[in-house]
Amino acid sequence: MISESVDEAVRRARVAEAEVASWSQAGIDEAVAAVGWHCYREENARALARLSEEETGLGDAEAMYALQRRRVLGILYDLHGVRTVGVVEEQPERGLVTLAKPLGVIAVASPATAPAPGIICNALPMLKTRNAVVFSPNPRAHRTALATTEVMRAALAEVGAPQDLVQCLPVTGRDAGERLMSAADFVVAIGGSNTVRRAYRSGTPAIGAGVGNPTVLVDETADLDEALNHIHTGAGFNHGTSCSSESNVLVHRSVADDFRDGLVRAGAHLCDAAETAALVAAMWPDGRTLDRDLIGRPAAQIAAAAGLTVPDKVSVLVADQPDAGQDGPLLREKISPVLSLSEYTDFDEAVRLVQRISERCGIGHSCAIHTSRPDRVMRLAESVTHCRVVVNQSTMTNTGSFSSGVPFTTTLSSGSWGGSGVSGNVTWRHFLNYTTISRPVRERVPDEAALFGPYWDRAAARTSEEPKAA
Repeated sequence: MISESVDEAVRRARVAEAEVASWSQAGIDEAVAAVGWHCYREENARALARLSEEETGLGDAEAMYALQRRRVLGILYDLHGVRTVGVVEEQPERGLVTLAKPLGVIAVASPATAPAPGIICNALPMLKTRNAVVFSPNPRAHRTALATTEVMRAALAEVGAPQDLVQCLPVTGRDAGERLMSAADFVVAIGGSNTVRRAYRSGTPAIGAGVGNPTVLVDETADLDEALNHIHTGAGFNHGTSCSSESNVLVHRSVADDFRDGLVRAGAHLCDAAETAALVAAMWPDGRTLDRDLIGRPAAQIAAAAGLTVPDKVSVLVADQPDAGQDGPLLREKISPVLSLSEYTDFDEAVRLVQRISERCGIGHSCAIHTSRPDRVMRLAESVTHCRVVVNQSTMTNTGSFSSGVPFTTTLSSGSWGGSGVSGNVTWRHFLNYTTISRPVRERVPDEAALFGPYWDRAAARTSEEPKAA
């Protein structure tokens, strides 16, 4: 049953992809606009957000509605005017002409967190590049995935495009996902580390999302109100389900008390030592494994599970970590509106802590800094093995922002540091093959002196300084 369902989906996808392989840029752009509009429409976006919260129990429907609409606009903005059909680059002086071609059928393993925006924002750039896509969703979000792809299929039909360009497997589970990965031409894996490892083992070319949560550094020169707003909003947005939600904060000791006071005013609850211990015991019952029933839940619900009494409207739970250099569950992946808070006095030591925490929490992913000193931004960026260093913004901008130049995406790869072949955000550029036409040009003769001259001069100087034999 599983093999037949997967094979049939891939067969239909190949037929659809072959049909649009000869389409013009205008035809493809109309299909992308139609799909984007149907997903952006308020009634559709709200319905998918409500279904997602109801089915998965993760996140907040209002947050997912806003997330879907913003990401659809962002993806379409990044795709607008981009050429993905025919000749995409000409270099007459080099005799080169480059043509863009689709990859074929792309398999996407999608997670349970914010499933509708994740599916839509993968499908749009894949359609723009004339690929077909088949989704293998997390079983926890299967109904939402089916409903999301149906919205997109209806949009495709409206403009005369083959509906099978976008499909969701009717069956779920590891076996179905692995068979789809093996049968497709390309794989995009988003989710846990096990999903990404299966993608790379499939034998099919693959891109995997990086695992990790950001650590944020706040120095004594930062605009504290701005930093507080970004960190509090990011940590609590959609109940902390994004891998880009602020997760750990290192704040300079001289402003730490003001920072804590600001978090409380914003709606966070500061846990004392006893409450922190209870929170850790509830979220990591065996001391290592995160309780999946508590991820993506409201802060008040997590607090209640830990036996804490907090206001119903509390947005984020803040747990002090006196020594961020010591390993512990709170400094690892949380996927919830829980923020660890540590103090530091020496900036270079704080940079080392950012790196050390990432090595446990997800190397290569991202970090952030709030500061008014450009030299500190560079010191952090030069010292860490991260693909993204966010400055004076929320780390939620990792996935794209209209107030930065970061391209919109739902797939954050972490380079070789995080076990990925891509270093940075995965966009439409990663969903194309290229054919290069090479014509003869006037012969270029390398200038040996320009290439070797500085080395020759230094070598000659070294030789002249060597003592002569007696």
